[in-house]
Amino acid sequence: MKDYAVEVNHVSMLFHLNKERVDNVKEYFIRLVTRKLSYTEFWALKDVSFKVEKGDRVGIMGFNGAGKSTLLKVIAGVLKPTQGKAKVQGVIAPMLELGAGFDMNYSGKENIYLYGATMGFSRKFIDEKYDEIVEFSELGDFINAPLKSYSSGMKSRLGFAIATAVKPDVLILDEVLSVGDASFKEKSEQRILDMMKDGATVLFVSHNTDRVKKICNKAIILTKGQLVAQGEVNEICDMYEEMVNSK
Repeated sequence: MKDYAVEVNHVSMLFHLNKERVDNVKEYFIRLVTRKLSYTEFWALKDVSFKVEKGDRVGIMGFNGAGKSTLLKVIAGVLKPTQGKAKVQGVIAPMLELGAGFDMNYSGKENIYLYGATMGFSRKFIDEKYDEIVEFSELGDFINAPLKSYSSGMKSRLGFAIATAVKPDVLILDEVLSVGDASFKEKSEQRILDMMKDGATVLFVSHNTDRVKKICNKAIILTKGQLVAQGEVNEICDMYEEMVNSK
């Protein structure tokens, strides 16, 4: 019997998009109560199912709006699907919107505990990893300053250091990840490669077939929220390149 790290079963995700602009919260609630709020339904994912074996590295490809980021958020537990379910075995390290849970009025130190808690880390675990997180983030004394004084690079460095403090079973990567300057980017990429060498299962979103071939052994293609192909990485990348060229 195969051991699956990730199982996505008949997952669909519905979003309601406002048809017209609402300028403030008060107007929104007035329209909501008086049933004058009109919206369109948008299915970002439609009945998506696939399984990922432990140790596999799966590239997720598709044009903009295909549902790639939504799928990753469902797998990471950030979004609850409208239908179906996603099951993950083990510890997840989602490299998605780093620092999305930060509070700008708190210090870097306070945010390590706050952000760590949102990722499911215990206080004891964060206590043990605190010095390592600060050292990796290269923030020094800035760790005691409020986040509103940080540059975007400093925030993403701190977010990356916290998210990768754990040794993950499943690593979720979005290629648009931005983690500061060139030297820190190199250091962060090395940490991700080390996680892969340790046998982490990887889900990697990318438009770049060369990078997918380099990192992954399998791949899937999403089109308008539907899974249209899955299989060995070279075969699926060739199929995706044909789709790009014929567009």
